Amino acid sequence: MNFLVVTGLSGAGKSQAVRTLEDIGYFCIDNIPPDMALRFAEMCATSQSDLKDFAVVLDARSREHFGNFYEVVALLKGRGSWVRMLYLDADDATLLRRYKETRRRHPLSDEPGCDTIEQAIARERELISPLREQADYIVDTSQLSPQKLREQLMAMFLGESDKPLTLSIISFGYKYGLPAEADLIFDLRCLPNPFYVASLKYKTGLDQKVRDYVFSFPQATEMLRHITDFIDFALPHYIAEGKTRLVIGIGCTGGRHRSVVVAEALAAHLSEKDARLSVTHRDIAK
Repeated sequence: MNFLVVTGLSGAGKSQAVRTLEDIGYFCIDNIPPDMALRFAEMCATSQSDLKDFAVVLDARSREHFGNFYEVVALLKGRGSWVRMLYLDADDATLLRRYKETRRRHPLSDEPGCDTIEQAIARERELISPLREQADYIVDTSQLSPQKLREQLMAMFLGESDKPLTLSIISFGYKYGLPAEADLIFDLRCLPNPFYVASLKYKTGLDQKVRDYVFSFPQATEMLRHITDFIDFALPHYIAEGKTRLVIGIGCTGGRHRSVVVAEALAAHLSEKDARLSVTHRDIAK
């Protein structure tokens, strides 16, 4: 059985996550009080139903029930490897923009000292962020469209549940910020940049001509070798330590050329590993 606790900040994409999980086949309950979530997990564990994938959303909307939130999460996490946690995050500027665009009320707007959306976001981050350290999966949605979030969640949770580790490779541009969820970051800005070649400037790393250009330089091949050697060495140790998800960030200046090329090459190398694999090119369209 799989029992997933979905939590994180309001506006970070939990509703999209629930819709995606339901499409995958999870039985989902949104905005369940913590005590009820614990009883629901117990029911799922003893159920004779054919259902085997369950998800509950626990967040700041619990309000008066929030006092025992952390205790319940700790109890759930203590049940065994069949209980995991997905934490959805986003930076303050993104959350504020989303609230202004949708004109939604923040669930903590009525709390003392939360007269503005900014104050409500800060209060919720203070309440929720300690759970980030306990999460098995962390997804920062600041730079993700709803479709990109859906694709990433599908890759993380769709099938192949017998594989012990989820590998997520994210190509990105440093000019747009680091991917906050990354465990490892590799910087490719030392490699020759196709952006300055007129015929390649408006192409991306998915184009064969850009790939050929990048790997025409021996330092690019050597860089890829060092990255793959390190990851090949580290993966068994991450698995032995019980890590269920590893996020690898591959960055260049704009996130369109070098990082995409190397992310794709790394994915091809890791495709034979005993892990679920997803690749996201966060900034390729910018």
